[in-house]
Amino acid sequence: MDPIIRLFMIVIGSYLLGSFPSAVIISKTFFGFDIRKKGSGNMGSTNAMRILGWKWGLLVQILDILKGVLAVSLVNVLFDGQMAFTNRTPFEDITVMKMIAGVFAVIGHIWSIFVGFKGGKGINTGGGFLLAIAPTEVAIAFGLFLLVVMLSGYISLGSMIAAITIPLTMFLRHNVFSVDIPGYHIIIYFTIATSLIVIYAHRSNIARILHGNESKFSKFQLLKFGKK
Repeated sequence: MDPIIRLFMIVIGSYLLGSFPSAVIISKTFFGFDIRKKGSGNMGSTNAMRILGWKWGLLVQILDILKGVLAVSLVNVLFDGQMAFTNRTPFEDITVMKMIAGVFAVIGHIWSIFVGFKGGKGINTGGGFLLAIAPTEVAIAFGLFLLVVMLSGYISLGSMIAAITIPLTMFLRHNVFSVDIPGYHIIIYFTIATSLIVIYAHRSNIARILHGNESKFSKFQLLKFGKK
């Protein structure tokens, strides 16, 4: 099969996997309503936890993470070792293809074809594919996510901080602490692109935070300051 056709199949397949509307299907199947008509109107795990309860929200989160993992796994099935373009990175060809698949899975989650191109924020799906590529950075980002949520109660703020943290941590580890990250000069661009996509998807949350009307998860906010 022509390498360009295989690349096309990986891109489309990853996008469709990312587009799978986990929260919408669960809310309609088990609760009889569309979650996009409740709460923030988002089909991500945060709104699912708020509307459906933490157990169902956790299931949505796991499924969204799996979308990123499966998109990367799709490359193992479809890629035959022939590139549709010249690989000028220090990464193996298959690793470059996995990064491409992961990015398109995130795009699919945010702009899902199954729900009118309006999906979630992409943080879980992005975390799923980055976990296999940059586990150290993802672990640090997750730690900061928890810290931000504990201090502010804002899941959206924690998600954005985590998205920014991944490329920033990679940059610091490689350039300041002299950690040898194979393929750093290409993977940093993939992580920056993914982070920018995630932050763009959170633009409405940014506006609500600035205006002081973003919803909080008070149960997760362990440290509270000021008036209740």
